Amino acid sequence: MKKKYTIRIRVWIDEETGPFLGIGRVILLEKIKETGSITNAAKAIKMSYRQAWQLVEDMNKRSNLPLVEKILGGKNGSGTILTTEGERVISEFHKLEKEIKKYVELKSKKIAL
Repeated sequence: MKKKYTIRIRVWIDEETGPFLGIGRVILLEKIKETGSITNAAKAIKMSYRQAWQLVEDMNKRSNLPLVEKILGGKNGSGTILTTEGERVISEFHKLEKEIKKYVELKSKKIAL
């Protein structure tokens, strides 16, 4: 009986000084948008606040424009927002990932090991 094989991949985008974006970081950004808070986003994905904050700081440093901004005070209190650039980066990541997975799926059908 001939065995079937599947190619699996994970997409990472690196900036010249290190990792910039992968699915874990994208999920964190999406949760920040959803909750308006790094604390609540971190809890939702079972990550420590410290680690989430470090990842956000790292992404902001490696990006051309900030992806996340902190909002201080105001009548609704402090919080965190995903910037327009953050939303654009998430969208571009998902498009790229979809294209790559489609290519890999096609190649998986032709694999002959």
